[in-house]
Amino acid sequence: MAGTKLRFGAFIAPFHPLDENPTLALERDLELVQWMDKLGYDEAWIGEHHSAGYELIASPELFIATAAERTKHIRLGTGVSSLPYHQPLMLADRINQLDHITRGRVMFGAGPGALPSDAYMMGIDVAKQRDMMDEALDALVLLLRGETVTKKTDWFTLNQARLQMTPYSRPSVEISVASQVSPTGANAAGRLGLGLLSIGATSAGGFNALSSNWAIAEAKAKESGNVMDRSQWRLVGPVHIAETREKARENVRFGLEKWLYYFREVAALPMAPQDGTDPVDAMINSGLAVIGTPDDAIAQIERLQAQSGGFGAFLQLGQNWANFENTKISYEMMARYVFPKFQGLNDNRETSLNWARDNRGEFIGQAMMAVGARVAQHVAEKGAENIRPEILAAMGLDKKTDAAQ
Repeated sequence: MAGTKLRFGAFIAPFHPLDENPTLALERDLELVQWMDKLGYDEAWIGEHHSAGYELIASPELFIATAAERTKHIRLGTGVSSLPYHQPLMLADRINQLDHITRGRVMFGAGPGALPSDAYMMGIDVAKQRDMMDEALDALVLLLRGETVTKKTDWFTLNQARLQMTPYSRPSVEISVASQVSPTGANAAGRLGLGLLSIGATSAGGFNALSSNWAIAEAKAKESGNVMDRSQWRLVGPVHIAETREKARENVRFGLEKWLYYFREVAALPMAPQDGTDPVDAMINSGLAVIGTPDDAIAQIERLQAQSGGFGAFLQLGQNWANFENTKISYEMMARYVFPKFQGLNDNRETSLNWARDNRGEFIGQAMMAVGARVAQHVAEKGAENIRPEILAAMGLDKKTDAAQ
C-alpha cells in the first residue's frame, strides 16, 4: 500500500537586495511560483512586510490573487499575515474572497509581525504584538468559519460581525500559526486546533525547540478539546542544491553575502559568523542550511523528521542566494530527486523492476519458445526452398538444416 506523502513547498518572504529593480524582482517571485506549480510543488507561502527594503511584498493577498491566475494546482498561503496590522473583519473578508476566487487553494498563515520597524510606523507597541495576535486570531477563526462575532478589545471592535459569503472551504480555509523559538505560536495552535508553521526550524534555537513546541501545542490542544494533526505541521529551512557540492557552493556566492548583510544589520539575527570564517561552511556545519546535493537535502529532511517526530510539509526558504536560473535548477532537482524519497513515488516502479529482473530467465525462455514456434510454423507453411536465404539466416535456419528437419 502507498504510504503518506510528505508535502513540499516554499516560504517566500521574499528577499531582494537593493541593487535590483523591485518591479522585476516581484515578477521573478511570481515566475518562481509558476515554476513550482509546473514541477508539482504542493504549496507556496507569501510574506507580509512594510519596511527595511528587502522583503518587498506588502500584501500577500494581492500576490496570491495574481499567482492564482497564473497557476493550476499549487496551494497559496499568507506566510504570514501580521494580525496586529489588520482589523480582523477586513482581513477575514479578504481571505474569504481569495478562498472563493482560488476555488479553495488559499491558506491562511497568521503571526504577530516580524519586523519591529513595521510596528513602529503604525504606532504599535512591539511588546503587545503577541497579545494582539491572540485577540485577533480568536475572532478570525470564528469569522472564517462563517460565524458571527461580537468582541471588543483596546484596539478593535466587532459588532455582530460576519462574512457576507459562506466560506468556500469547509469548515473554513486552512489556518496555520507561525512559530519559531517561543511557545506563542504553539499555544495558539493548540488552543484553537490550528496548524503550526515552524519558520526557523533549522536554526539552532528553532531546531532544538521543535519537539518541545509540538508538545506544548498538544498539551494546550488537550486542555481545549482539540487534537493536533502532524500533517498540518510545516517546517521551513534554506536549501540550494546542484549536481555537486562544489557547484552549489559556487552558485550561492551570487547573493549570500547580501542576504547575510540584511540579517546582520537590519533584521539583527546572528545568521553568520563574525570571525572571518567562511559563512557557507558555517551554515552547512551548523545545520542551518543545505548547500549541496539532493542527498544532502534528503539527509536534512531526515534529520528534521527524527528531531520533530514527524511533520507534514517541508518548505524551502526563498532566499535568492543563487541567480534565477540556478535557483530554478535547484527547485527542479528537489522535485526530481528529493520528492520521490519522501513520497514513495518510485516504490511500485522499484518493485516492478525487481520482479521482472528476478523472473527474467523464465520470461525470456517463454518468449524464445513463442518465437521459435512461430518460426517453425512459418517454415512449415512456406517451405524452406521458398524462403530467401537471408531470411532463413535471420531465423537461425538454412535450407540444408530445414530439409534435414
